[in-house]
Amino acid sequence: MLRVSPILNIAFYKFIDLTDLPDLRELLREQGERLGLKGSVLLSGEGLNGALAGLDANVREFQSFLGSHPMGQGLVYKESYSEEIPFQKLLIKLKKEIIPLGDSDIKPAQLSGSKISPLELKQWLDENRDFEFLDTRNDYEIQFGTFEKAQSLGLRHFRNFTKKLSALPDDRKLRPLVMFCTGGIRCEKASVAAMKLGFQDVYQLDGGILKYFEECGGSHYRGDCFVFDERVALNSRLEPSAKTTLAVEEGRRDLGPELDLK
Repeated sequence: MLRVSPILNIAFYKFIDLTDLPDLRELLREQGERLGLKGSVLLSGEGLNGALAGLDANVREFQSFLGSHPMGQGLVYKESYSEEIPFQKLLIKLKKEIIPLGDSDIKPAQLSGSKISPLELKQWLDENRDFEFLDTRNDYEIQFGTFEKAQSLGLRHFRNFTKKLSALPDDRKLRPLVMFCTGGIRCEKASVAAMKLGFQDVYQLDGGILKYFEECGGSHYRGDCFVFDERVALNSRLEPSAKTTLAVEEGRRDLGPELDLK
């Protein structure tokens, strides 16, 4: 990864049963404020989901702190650098779900699909293997870029994923299904929904598109990857996309209903 500035951006999530959420929120808020970090962390009974940015050394200290707590042990971070912090403030929120799907029976901390590494997925694509390849992101994100052979479900909100997936023909449930998203959290939850619907061989891209960019660059991918912060989209070098920045400056974009840059 090319380092271009002292501002380190990290994205992370973990499905884990959590209790005492107000205390955890206060703990993370105190540490984040002390280190001057900005971004957001969502906490729920099913785990945590975060995107934070700050000075490199301060983010590393936060990672060390988080790793000392059970909820942060084994966290895998997606990292990138930027010239400025792409968030306005620090938010630590309590939610019913860290990624909303609306099905309380889906518990990725207990069961989820198999993980396929970025390098293994690249090999599958290099070999032109026969499998279902599904982008679990929303339509407005996919407009910025996606894998060459990927299909989508026409989602406006992730909550509609299960309904859209259930409408696929039954014969597609017999083929290997590989799903991906930005950082891995949606396709991990989606993998459980797919298995409930009878898909027999379900995989999720470990670390999502951002981890794929880190390990494989832009091979088999076209365009940029939308991110939920002021950078808007990253190219395959994990840098803010120049063309997206230009579009933002000229006011030619519609980022969809789930983004709030303020």
